[in-house]
Amino acid sequence: MRFGMKLWLGLLCMMPLLAQAAELRGTGDLGVVIERATGSVLVVDTSRRGAIGRVEGLGDLSHASVVFSPDQRYAFVFGRDGGLTKVDLLTASIARRVVQAGNAIGGAISDDGALIAVSNYEPGGVRVFDATTLDPVTDIPATGADGKSSKALGLVDLPGRRFAWSLYDAGEIWIADLTDAKAPQITKLAGIGKLPYDGNVTPDGRHYLAGLFGEDGVVHVDTWQTPLKAERILNGYGKGEGPLPVYKMPHLEGWAAVGDRLLLPAIGHHELLAVDLRDFKQVGRIATHGQPVFAVARPDGRYVWVNFAHPRNDTIDIVDTQSLQVVHRFAPGPAVLHMEFTPRGNEVWVSVRDADRVDVYDATTFAKRAEIPAQKPSGIFFTVRATRIGQ
Repeated sequence: MRFGMKLWLGLLCMMPLLAQAAELRGTGDLGVVIERATGSVLVVDTSRRGAIGRVEGLGDLSHASVVFSPDQRYAFVFGRDGGLTKVDLLTASIARRVVQAGNAIGGAISDDGALIAVSNYEPGGVRVFDATTLDPVTDIPATGADGKSSKALGLVDLPGRRFAWSLYDAGEIWIADLTDAKAPQITKLAGIGKLPYDGNVTPDGRHYLAGLFGEDGVVHVDTWQTPLKAERILNGYGKGEGPLPVYKMPHLEGWAAVGDRLLLPAIGHHELLAVDLRDFKQVGRIATHGQPVFAVARPDGRYVWVNFAHPRNDTIDIVDTQSLQVVHRFAPGPAVLHMEFTPRGNEVWVSVRDADRVDVYDATTFAKRAEIPAQKPSGIFFTVRATRIGQ
């Protein structure tokens, strides 16, 4: 009896510690799912294949994107209404929020995690904030060589506390060094082509690529070159073919860099273009189910998962990067908007907006493993992005 009483008392004393331990959580397998119609995000756990919280009050998330702090605790959510929201993943709450513009199109975090940059349509330009407080640090208006204000987009981080972005209206690419954040040093590359609509950087942070909507072609900047210069690649890739109506612009942050190749969507065509990353020449074309929006590579680079624009947006193609052939095609459901691989690439999460769910698939067998209810889900972002350049 005395032993039982001591055991009971010991367990009673341990209960607060056990409760505290139960609340402890790592962040390496966490992420967020954008719920675009309700201005909320689901905080999700990839190991549990489920949601662990919902954060509301994030504004217009119709074209939202996310970056993460280096410690993977905070998600910075960029809303279309100019909202910049710092979300604490461990408490599933808003840590800080500012509305910094009238119409925004994404953002990036500096390689040291100290600065958050946001690209804006209205009033245009890039605004930079302190990542801890979200206090403004500097404002970089996007005034082109023609003296007119331009929409800024295709914003990515580069090594050395630098950022690169494109000016849609002016047809320029700017690269800014923010070593001194209050006095940024900006290199402006003008006359690059008509209507650069988005940009991306290769995983090593060396090559910035901007797609052109006003003409067939892509602009390439080797950020290791001195002086910096913009060069055209893939000129006339649609020559001899009638382009189709573009219902949704491809997202260049979804371009797949695999080994020595880059797979990217061809605007207005049911194709992916394969580019050799050593000389940036086209080495192949891959016929696809529809007009690609995202081409997302499995972390090992063996397969690329591709989704499509309306009206063929219920389908995913899986491309073998060795043969450059579609090896599997399936239809998860209405309005497949985004795909994201788990950190080691064993599973891929797929948002099926009009079915109000996220599907989880085995990345090798393609078998469905789970379904997670969500309110009109779109973008899916996991904290592993904190370790990658350009994400």
